[in-house]
Amino acid sequence: MRERKSLSSTSVSAVKWTFVKRFDSTEDCMDHLERKGFVSVVTSPHVKGKTNVFLHEGDFTKHTKLAVWFGNEKHGISEAAVSRSEMCVAVPMFGMIESLNLGTSSGIVLYEVAKQRREYLSQYKRARHKGKRAKPLPIVMPRNED
Repeated sequence: MRERKSLSSTSVSAVKWTFVKRFDSTEDCMDHLERKGFVSVVTSPHVKGKTNVFLHEGDFTKHTKLAVWFGNEKHGISEAAVSRSEMCVAVPMFGMIESLNLGTSSGIVLYEVAKQRREYLSQYKRARHKGKRAKPLPIVMPRNED
């Protein structure tokens, strides 16, 4: 992937820091992630029979390795991904429309996941609330008030 000029010119330098691996099926991908110690979370505006939480209520700091799954806009998340995930996360919405496009929902969800994990890492050096820092690291960039 990194060697493909067509991708590296459009993504500037993001391709240097992004890992992409293709799988033939959802099951193959889930098997790979589980072997590597990842815990999966799916996103859906509908209750899927798992632990269901609104985005702001979920704790995304419990697991060091977290895989977040998004369904496509036409069919949603696959049953295979739902059945093997730990929880189903919904972005709270108001009004008649119960879906967001993939780019919008992934941006919202990944922002919340990154925010929680950044706050956690500012307070602890290791997982499971071990290694509490004497002074928390800053999580917000300071503004220059000139």
